[in-house]
Amino acid sequence: MVRQALQLQKTRKYLIQGSVFFALFMLIYTIVDGLNMSYPAMAETYGTWLVAINITTNVLMALSSAFLLNLSTAMVSLKGREGKAANFGFFSVLFGILTYGCTTCVIAFFAAVGITFSVLVLPLAGFPYKIIALVLIAIGLVWMFHELRHGRCKVDLKQE
Repeated sequence: MVRQALQLQKTRKYLIQGSVFFALFMLIYTIVDGLNMSYPAMAETYGTWLVAINITTNVLMALSSAFLLNLSTAMVSLKGREGKAANFGFFSVLFGILTYGCTTCVIAFFAAVGITFSVLVLPLAGFPYKIIALVLIAIGLVWMFHELRHGRCKVDLKQE
C-alpha cells in the first residue's frame, strides 16, 4: 500500500495540496520565528549560521509536515480512514508555538488556561525546541509508513 500512496503523491491533486500545506506551514514557522526573535536580531546575536540553520529547518519541517498530511489523505483514499500519525504535524506546530514562540504570547496563553509559568530561557533563539518538533514530525512519518505497510485497505490489491 506504500507504493500506491506514493503514486498518489505524483497526481495533480496531491501536488497542489502539498504545495498549499507547505506554504501554510512555512508561514506558521516563519511567524513563530519572528515572534521569538527576528532574523536580523538572531544574526546579530548568534551569527548568520543560526539564521541559515533555522530557515533550513523550517523548510525541512514544512516539507515533512506537508508530506505527512498528504500521506494521511492518501491513506483515507486507500483505506477509507485517516491514520493516527497525521496528528504529529499538528503536535509539532503546537509544541513550537508553546515553547519557542514569543514569550508574551506563551505567558498569556498559559495564564488563560490556568498555568502560571513560562519558559524563561530559550537557548539559541529556541532552536533546540525546533529540533524536538522536527523529531515529532519524523515519528509521525515513521508511524504513517508503518500504518501503510501493515494496514488493510478497502480494496483487494492482489487482483491488480
